[in-house]
Amino acid sequence: MSTKSFNLIVNTKISPFKKKIIVDSDKSISIRSFLIGSISQNITSVRNVLESEDVLSTIKCLRKLGIKIKKISSKNYFVHGKGLGSLFAKKNSELNFGNSGTLARLLIGILSTTPNIEVKIKGDHSLNKRSMKKLIDLMSGFGASFLPNKKYKFPLKIISSHIPTGINYQAGVSAQLKSAVILAGINAYGETEIIEKQKSRDHTENMLSSNTKVIKIIKGRKKVIKIYGKKYLNATNIDVPGDPSSASFFTALTLLCKNSELKISNVGLNPTRIGFYKLLKKNGANIKFKNYKIKNNEPRGDIIVKSCKLKSIKANKNYYVSSTDEYPILFVIAALSNGISVFKGIEDLANKESNRITEMQKILKQVGIKCIAKKNEFRIFGKGLIIKKNKKIIVPNLGDHRICMSAFVLAHVTGAKTIIKNFETVYTSSPSFLKIMKSIGAKFEIQK
Repeated sequence: MSTKSFNLIVNTKISPFKKKIIVDSDKSISIRSFLIGSISQNITSVRNVLESEDVLSTIKCLRKLGIKIKKISSKNYFVHGKGLGSLFAKKNSELNFGNSGTLARLLIGILSTTPNIEVKIKGDHSLNKRSMKKLIDLMSGFGASFLPNKKYKFPLKIISSHIPTGINYQAGVSAQLKSAVILAGINAYGETEIIEKQKSRDHTENMLSSNTKVIKIIKGRKKVIKIYGKKYLNATNIDVPGDPSSASFFTALTLLCKNSELKISNVGLNPTRIGFYKLLKKNGANIKFKNYKIKNNEPRGDIIVKSCKLKSIKANKNYYVSSTDEYPILFVIAALSNGISVFKGIEDLANKESNRITEMQKILKQVGIKCIAKKNEFRIFGKGLIIKKNKKIIVPNLGDHRICMSAFVLAHVTGAKTIIKNFETVYTSSPSFLKIMKSIGAKFEIQK
C-alpha cells in the first residue's frame, strides 16, 4: 500500500444515488485477531482482514517479535501462534506502532508481562504526541518499567516485568486500556480483576471468551472480568465483519444527500460500537438493520439507509463510549440539521489523533456554522442543508483520518470548495474509502 502523501480537492456537490456497497473490514477486530493469535497455541485463521496501515503496522511488529504470519490470499492470513510469553526481540531493537493507538496500547499490554523484553517503542508524528500516562501507570502495576522515567509520550523504552503479578483495575471508558490489562493479565501470576464502571468496546473479551479457563465474565450492575494468568490460549478461526465506524461516513452522506439510498452489507453491529446509529435513529434518521446474525461472538448484519430530514442532536455522556470514532461526522450532521445540537461528556476527544473538538470547530466555522466548545460540551447551531459554493474549506495536515473523512462528506453535501491536506492518513483505517465514494458518485481531485 502506498503511503505517499497527497492532498484531496473537492469542487462538486454529490448527486442523488441508490447503491449497494461493502465497506472496509473492522480495524479493531483485525488488530486484535493478530495480537491474540500470536500468543495462542497453534495456527489462528483470520479471514476478511482490513489491510490498512494500522493493521500492517501490527503485522510488522509481530514479525519483528518472532511471529510467523502467512498471507494465504487477499485479506486472508494464518497466524502461527507460539503461546504465552513467546514474543522475543533483540535487546534495544525498535517497534514502530505507526498511527495506531490500539496497537500501541494492546501490544504494550502483552509485552509488559512477556519475559526478557527490552525494546524501544515509538509511533508516527501523531501518535508520538499522545499521552500514554494511564497505560504506563497500569503496566507499572504489573511490574513493567518505562524509560526515561516520568516521560509519558513516545519514543520510550519498555522493560518487561521479571515477576508479573495480577492487578485489580477499575475500568473507565477506554476499551484500549481495559484490553491492555486483560492481555497483560493473561501472562501474569495469579488473578487479574477488572470492574467495568461504564460499558466499553468488548471485542477483546469476545475473542477470548471460548477460553473458559482463562477468562470469566460476570454480568450485573457492573461487569466484572476475571483473568486467570498463565493458562494457554486456544487458536480460533476469525471472520472479520465490516467496520461500523467506516460505514458511518457513507451513512452520513446518504442521510444528507436528498433522494438517496444505500445498502451496506455485512457490517459489525456490536452494541458497544453502534451508538452513532442509535443516536441518529432516535433523532429521526431512516436507518434499519437487516440480516442480523452472530459469528465469533460478534453481531453483524446489513445497514439500510435512506435520506431524510434530521432533527438536532442531543447526545449525553452515555453515547460517548459506543460512538467515540463517529463524533467528527456527527458534528457535520449536526451542522447540516436545523436547530441547536448538544454533545456532552466528550473531553476525551481532545486526546485523539488530533483535538477533534477544536479542529472540527475550525472546519465548521469555514462554512458559517457557529459552534461553542467547552472542555466537556460542544454546541453546534445547525443551519440545515446549506449550499456553500462560495465558501472554501481548508483542512491542514492533522494526521487524523476521521477529520479528513468528515470534511470529505461536508464538502460533497455543501458543494464548498475544499482542500484536505495529507488525505493519505485515511489509509490507516479505510484504504478503500475513496474507491467506494467514487462508486456512489463522489467527485474529487488528487493533488500529489
